[in-house]
Amino acid sequence: MNDAGATSSARLRGEMRRRPRRLPWAGCWAGLGLLFLSCLPCFAAGREFAKANPSQVKAAFLRNFARYVTWPAHAFAEDRSPWNVCILGRDPFGEVLENTFRGRTEQERPFEIFRADALDKLPSCQIVFVAYKEAAKRRAALTELKNRPVLTVGDAPGFLQEGGIVRFQVEDHVEISVNLDQARSVSLKIQTKMLEVTHEVLENGVVRHQR
Repeated sequence: MNDAGATSSARLRGEMRRRPRRLPWAGCWAGLGLLFLSCLPCFAAGREFAKANPSQVKAAFLRNFARYVTWPAHAFAEDRSPWNVCILGRDPFGEVLENTFRGRTEQERPFEIFRADALDKLPSCQIVFVAYKEAAKRRAALTELKNRPVLTVGDAPGFLQEGGIVRFQVEDHVEISVNLDQARSVSLKIQTKMLEVTHEVLENGVVRHQR
């Protein structure tokens, strides 16, 4: 190789070393993937995966809420009582939910899943996904739950304003919104790590956009 070629090759190698490496998924959200989707492969945080598998992404979020939210002691019957994850209304998950929670524990508690079309058919729950499509039924259920230490989760527009605690939207990306006012009123503590990746927070009656 002549001197000019050697110089050109050296320059190219130097440029390649200086260029930042691109991750396989340019659309990954590092914070969300690390925080909530650690139970899934890396590609689970990718946009295409979220669009194609919204139920799987939501189920993963439900499971990880048990890690990033703190319940008061009286929310459980005993020290080793399971996490009761309840679906209220028409179940949008199917077997995805069982596959996500099977064999998993959090804080030495296993998970149990319950489904019903009415609150009075459910046991005492720590997490309730409110799947009602009708706004009136959602508001009635949230009113009934508003004084209980229950993390209410949903994906309907206006869910926080109706009294829900966590709303997530899974389309080409995931957005989480948190109603801190309602969480605090029932002694649920949302950890800072979760709030750091939250899209918007309802606090003191005001919605604050963060991302």
